This record gives sequence, structure tokens and C-alpha cells, in this order.
Amino acid sequence: MLTPEAETLLSYLDGQRNHVLGSLEGLSDADLRRPVLPSGWSGLALVNHLAVDVEQFWFQGVVAGVTGAQGSDTEPDGWHLPVGTTASTVLDGYRESIATANRIIAETPLDQPAAWWPEYFPNRHRDLRETIVHVLTETATHAGHLDAVRELIDGRTWLVL
Repeated sequence: MLTPEAETLLSYLDGQRNHVLGSLEGLSDADLRRPVLPSGWSGLALVNHLAVDVEQFWFQGVVAGVTGAQGSDTEPDGWHLPVGTTASTVLDGYRESIATANRIIAETPLDQPAAWWPEYFPNRHRDLRETIVHVLTETATHAGHLDAVRELIDGRTWLVL
């Protein structure tokens, strides 16, 4: 059962996750794959990054210590979509990663230290609470990136549908 603090953190994190998915809603497959910013990533690649390098890496790998979780052996790289990956596979994968992360969050005390830590990250999170705040910050940052992508594709903005 979630504590009130964990419920609040998860509520804000879920809000940003929904923002990510809502920013891409209704785009064609071509637009989901089209890079519009100079960095060259697509909206679909960004969602894959959030599923693999963020949700799976931090909650399954770091918090739960799941062996073989994305990035538990090497630095993760979800920015690159394997050839032939469908949009629905990426979007459903993100939703599944969120559901798994939420189960881990519900089963883990906020003050529990990480079960595993990558050597290439110098600043270790003290506990699940810090990991949630880290993921919330990264997800919110990328939701903002997707706002810009969506506006450049078809003029749609998040607050004015």
C-alpha cells in the first residue's frame, strides 16, 4: 500500500507520463518517426528511451535489482529503435514499463536504498524517493521536448487541443 507521500509522487509522475503519451496521440506513423529537432531523434525514439533507459533501467534495474533489466550490464541506449519496430510496440512497451514500475514503487518503501547501482553514474541516489524524483524530472523534461516536436509537426499544443 502506498503512503500519502508515495501517492503524491506517483500522481505527479503519472501526470508527466500521460503528458508524454498525449503529446503524440493522433500522429501518423510517419510523423511519430520524423525527426524535427536538430538533435535528430523522433518522438517514437524518445518514448522508447523513456521505456527502456528510464522506466526499466531505474525501477527494474536500480530499485528492484532485476538481473538482465535494460542497462543492468551496460549503459542503456533506448534512443535507437530496432529496424521494423512498430509504433504500437513502442507505445505499448512504454505503458508496460510504467505498469511494472508502478508495481515496484507500490511494493518498495520510499527510504529503501537501491538494490543495484551502475558504476558509470557517480551520484548515487539515496533511496527510492530520490529515484522517483529523478525519473519525474527526466520525464517532465522529455514531455516538454515532445510539446515542441508536436507543435512543429502540426501546430498542436498540449494545453490547447
